[in-house]
Amino acid sequence: MSAQGFLARINFGATGIRRLMNLWPPFRGAGVHVREIAPDFSRASIELRMRLLNRNYVGTHFGGSLYTMTDPFFMIMMMKRLGSDYIVWDKAGAVRYLRPGRGTVVANMEMPDASVDEARARTADGSKFEPTFHVAIKDEAGVTIAEVEKTLYIRRRK
Repeated sequence: MSAQGFLARINFGATGIRRLMNLWPPFRGAGVHVREIAPDFSRASIELRMRLLNRNYVGTHFGGSLYTMTDPFFMIMMMKRLGSDYIVWDKAGAVRYLRPGRGTVVANMEMPDASVDEARARTADGSKFEPTFHVAIKDEAGVTIAEVEKTLYIRRRK
């Protein structure tokens, strides 16, 4: 059994996943901090703190770190909201950089009830569903510095 499969099978609550993610070496090294995951997995707030070791050549956040801070959360939130009767994978992702990121930046992601209900309805007959979610990464002044788009693959288990 792979580590990924093992962790996915443990029934971590929101607090457990938040703590685990904050200890995860790629997040720690990049300066990513999970501030909150709602108990029902309907939202998550993630920040990227500017540190000496995570600045790029020109003194701003690495673009990869900006994408990394958002990477697993839509998939995890959808998995937790749908339950074990569904297969959920990240299918695609894209990031659009709008401004240089400096200081602490934040991504507030949401997984609304309507999106979960739509996933259930669109996969009820065994079809796959590939919804796309968006999140803005904002600086301390509330200015959007990057936009991330994530596409999920969802299918009901047979």
